[in-house]
Amino acid sequence: MKSFFRFAMLALVLVIIAMISALTAMRFAIHGQEVTVPNLVGLLPAQAEHSVSSVGLQVSIERQYYSPQVPEGKIMSQLPLPGTKVRHGWQVRVAQSLGPARVAIPDVTGQSEHAAELNIRRRGLDIASMAEVATDGIPADQVLAQSPTANAVQVSAPKISLLVTSSPEAREYVMPSFIGQPLGSVSRTLQDAGFRLGNVNVASPPAPTEDSTAQNTAVAPVPANSAPPQPSPASIVVSQTPAPGQKVNGGAAVNLDVR
Repeated sequence: MKSFFRFAMLALVLVIIAMISALTAMRFAIHGQEVTVPNLVGLLPAQAEHSVSSVGLQVSIERQYYSPQVPEGKIMSQLPLPGTKVRHGWQVRVAQSLGPARVAIPDVTGQSEHAAELNIRRRGLDIASMAEVATDGIPADQVLAQSPTANAVQVSAPKISLLVTSSPEAREYVMPSFIGQPLGSVSRTLQDAGFRLGNVNVASPPAPTEDSTAQNTAVAPVPANSAPPQPSPASIVVSQTPAPGQKVNGGAAVNLDVR
């Protein structure tokens, strides 16, 4: 009986040892073929091929994208990620950079600021800066120059700087006095100085005093339906707007009252 018990125990121990050995061998067989995926981002395809083949893996270029950050020809992403454990012979899929997108620079000189901005952004470009310059003889809000220059090719999605015209700054003057001068000479003076002649009104005569009324009782009254008096070049300026000594911009209108 004891011998049978010893034999059974020995057989059980041998079975346990065999199972442990089998599990250990299976684990070693499975995990012994696992390798760590290297980092391929930033490498050229030939460099990536050498890197994965040294650990028993393969590489496959599946996608190509434009990228302003990754130089043309280099790998920009990969699957599985670096550091992942995979089986021996696993294929690493990568995406390759085509470099920055190449575009032709549009010619926006002579266009308005708004039209130039729409033309630039429609091509996927951006505006880097916009400066203004006051010029004579050129309408305001017009593109005078650009950088990069128009029709430049093989430029990688740049930002375009524009130089736009603006209205010349108005100059300030001190308004002189025209009171007591004939309307004709005042009109010529204003024109030569770059001002405009505004409204010219005939001032009402001063109200008569009692003495003058008594002296002019024999004067016939003015008909009610008579036409109002009109200014002439000989009319004398009695008041003006803007007033003498006031600061005004060039091209301002000057209104006069004459008699």
